[in-house]
Amino acid sequence: MELLMYACAIFALQLIQLSGSLGVSWEEWWTYDGISGPAFWGLINPEWSLCNKGRRQSPVNLEPQRLLFDPNLRPLHIDKHRISGTIANTGHSVIFTADNDTIYNSYSSNSNSMSGMGSNMQISNQIPVNLTGGPLSYRYRFHEIHIHYGLHDQFGSEHSVEGYTFPAEIQIFGYNSQLYSNFSDAVFRAQGIVAVSVLLQLGDLSNPELRMLTDQLEKIRFGGDETPVKRISVRSLLPDTEHYMTYEGSTTSPACHETVTWIVLNKPIYITKQQLHALRRLMQGGPDHPKAPLGNNFRPPQPLLHRPVRTNIDFRSKQPNGKACPTMYKDVHYKANTWKQH
Repeated sequence: MELLMYACAIFALQLIQLSGSLGVSWEEWWTYDGISGPAFWGLINPEWSLCNKGRRQSPVNLEPQRLLFDPNLRPLHIDKHRISGTIANTGHSVIFTADNDTIYNSYSSNSNSMSGMGSNMQISNQIPVNLTGGPLSYRYRFHEIHIHYGLHDQFGSEHSVEGYTFPAEIQIFGYNSQLYSNFSDAVFRAQGIVAVSVLLQLGDLSNPELRMLTDQLEKIRFGGDETPVKRISVRSLLPDTEHYMTYEGSTTSPACHETVTWIVLNKPIYITKQQLHALRRLMQGGPDHPKAPLGNNFRPPQPLLHRPVRTNIDFRSKQPNGKACPTMYKDVHYKANTWKQH
């Protein structure tokens, strides 16, 4: 099997090198299946070697019996104000990216007037959406949202719970704005990225903010299409829960950088069959060469390899099966040695 994978990787690499003279980028070569799929990401491009060799990779399968309750974990906070941005069909995924500036206008006949102009000027102020609290030691600025989904209801999410996968998953990404100036820089650096995973379950009524994104899907039918989205609340995409699981991992697409703190919320939001159908109508390529439908854009679960998965869910109470779950509460005691006088 390993020899077959190696042979396929060599073949793919030769194809890529052949097309290099035509200006084809690495970004156009990776996919979610076949010889350019997840099993080969780390083989076809040496710069993506972490995808195959890394030991802190994402996504993972979350096993409830292995969760560690950490009493020091705080509630996660995401700013509530609305922002604008662009939703795009990248050919790999559906991604909403925040505008660089969410601005408001301030007019004044005095301090905000340009000297000698005789008129008012417009003052623009950045109002970033910040993510703080939870397991985070720094302030993170919201950057983008990724939507992963399957072509069938039985799978689609990247993270799974005890082997159970959901039809879809949205991932909210932010970068460490206290240490780094932008997402592109932070993704290479320690403590650079936070990713909040929200699992999506089928339901009759969808999350309202999710509808704001899926209502635009007809405008991004083909790969490379994009359209603006005005005034969306990232905070309102979250389910009504303060409980989550967290672990240290990676980005789930090449180059699989191991710089991500993952926060997986313990409650899903709902997506309707109609919304999933709209997602499944999207195509990977452009109108002239639409290629295959966009979907099944999820990486398989990666080995946890002894990484702790912490949670703020207090499992100290006995479960129905009578078992108590692990805890990180201190269990401190002292016992003196016995001794005899000689």
